[in-house]
Amino acid sequence: MNKSINAAVYERHGNPADVLRVESRPWPTPAPHEVVVEMRAAPINPADLNQIEGKYPVRFPLPATPGFEGAGVVAELGANASVIPAGTLVILPHNLGTWREAVAVKASELVAVPSGIEPLHAAMLKINPMTAWRLLHDYIDLNKGDWLIQNAANSAAGRAVIQIAHELGYKTVNIVRRTELIDELRADGGDVVLVDGENLREEVKNATGDAPIRLGLNAVGGDSALRLANCLAPGSTLVTFGAMSLQPLKIPNGLLIFKDLRFRGIWINKWYDNATMQERMDAFCQLFEMAKRGLLKTKVEKSYPLSEAKAAVAHAAQGKRNGKIIFEFGD
Repeated sequence: MNKSINAAVYERHGNPADVLRVESRPWPTPAPHEVVVEMRAAPINPADLNQIEGKYPVRFPLPATPGFEGAGVVAELGANASVIPAGTLVILPHNLGTWREAVAVKASELVAVPSGIEPLHAAMLKINPMTAWRLLHDYIDLNKGDWLIQNAANSAAGRAVIQIAHELGYKTVNIVRRTELIDELRADGGDVVLVDGENLREEVKNATGDAPIRLGLNAVGGDSALRLANCLAPGSTLVTFGAMSLQPLKIPNGLLIFKDLRFRGIWINKWYDNATMQERMDAFCQLFEMAKRGLLKTKVEKSYPLSEAKAAVAHAAQGKRNGKIIFEFGD
């Protein structure tokens, strides 16, 4: 097959719009245990931009193709790769670079997506909805009716937390920075939606009837994380999974001494690498069931063809977007 593919590439770290380019490559050849996947969709996540900038813990050897997340269709099988039939929609592993039109990958590393889920939505299940699922299962044993609180509630992960918690019968206090998001997040299933500010603790008390909140989810850091910690009941856990403010957590001694709070963190790529295939699939099956019913659809602001990679990453770097920027491939 003499076809060629396009792939996004960077040869040095720096501002993504400056260092990223698109180059032509030969069509991938699968090894015996590999398949060739033709990409259908790949989002631009903050981690992707950080990786291109050289500010992420994982650095691919340069030159590199970015993209931690994406979905495509199995187009060609290696000699011994009989696990997944051709034509199957699959979610790709996070360590190979999804911003390319096709890629050869070990069949055993793919997750087959059941029918009834669009490639666009499948492409965005692995990082944010999976993070949300783990946040709600790995730190505190929540019961129906229990409260949790999160900042950055309008982020992709925050919206997934709202929907999954609603499904499981947990109640959410959702902190945002813009009043225009309140009705939208309530419609998504958020029980309480408040704008962040100095009086947050009192507002949360009033809104929840002073119910104990045992789990806090922090994607911002800085003062926002401290306000979250102040809303938690004694012995509670604050889990950090993002740092949008780029400010460190400043935890007063009193919150440790008198409230005995626990501070944890999650990096979903690391969880994924350490999990067994069974553990991964147990979670994916739940996410797939919700996705089939139209839930967990990450909002998209704009999709770009790969040929416009520079414009796409520049757009993704802007704040106050109303959804993800994604690459869509094929027709």
